[in-house]
Amino acid sequence: MKISLLFGLAAAAALSIALRAPLATTVLGLIAFGVLHNVLELRYVTGRFGPILRGRFLAVLLGLISAIVLCRLAALVVGEPARYAEILVGYAVLAAGCAHALRGWRLAAAAFVLIVAAAVSLGFPGYHFVVLAHLHNVVPLFFLWEWAGRLRRPAVFRWTQVAWVLGVPALVLAGALDFALGGVSASTVAAFAGDPARIVAASAPPGSATIVGARFLVVFAFLQTMHYFVWVYFLPRHAPDAARAFETRAPWLSARRAWALGAGLGAALAVLFVIDYASGRALYGAFASYHAYLEFPVLLALLLPSGAASSQLVFRQTASERQEPAAVSR
Repeated sequence: MKISLLFGLAAAAALSIALRAPLATTVLGLIAFGVLHNVLELRYVTGRFGPILRGRFLAVLLGLISAIVLCRLAALVVGEPARYAEILVGYAVLAAGCAHALRGWRLAAAAFVLIVAAAVSLGFPGYHFVVLAHLHNVVPLFFLWEWAGRLRRPAVFRWTQVAWVLGVPALVLAGALDFALGGVSASTVAAFAGDPARIVAASAPPGSATIVGARFLVVFAFLQTMHYFVWVYFLPRHAPDAARAFETRAPWLSARRAWALGAGLGAALAVLFVIDYASGRALYGAFASYHAYLEFPVLLALLLPSGAASSQLVFRQTASERQEPAAVSR
């Protein structure tokens, strides 16, 4: 119950600042926590789900995601062709995950769905990247749902996550909180971040009306803030087993070194953000592909009905691994 209350308070604070200053929340949050949360999320995912992310499968994923990084860097020069290439390689990542987790008719069905989805994405690339941006911020719901398996009574915690991940954005998009909505244009942040319309366009469907675009920006700012709360505060504090598992695989990157790496790279990139926000955002977006795309194969293992043996083992918990809520609330 204490953990659920913690998330409720965090969500209330995140919503308050997102409604009051959505542009500043988005920009300053990225500068402050973007790189650090990349490092900590990669540490958690590769530690907690090590039996999935290993061997040839991991090598294939890293190769494909490295191609996405190159696509994002190339987009600075060639524009749209590189974005289309990223879409295709992104679906190749999903295809690799399905091939690893599924067999038989399920794999054939997944391949059909991916082909149809890829065709839609190529036909509407603007919508594809907006969906991708919001989907990345929704991902913590699935990892927190899985983490709650260690609680004796996980229902309250899990539905608290559903409330802030899905319920709050639904209220914002429906216009229920328009009375508290702040402006997205008159902002000191715009002085170095550039045209606010470009920032709104990254989180709103193409051609959105002014008020609709503002609502989508609030949703993005809110979910991004909670995203950082999960990866920078909650899971490092309440899932130390994942950090220990990661250090077993990479003993040279201890907990202190991981935090120092994230903070150091974040500080260096923050300088570029202030000097040239657009370039900093592009560089960050390219290398953030590793944490953004690596989580999708893990999600497939969580969600698909028939996983490979290695992916099934990681989700089984013995009675000794289960913890009382009080034990993880310290």
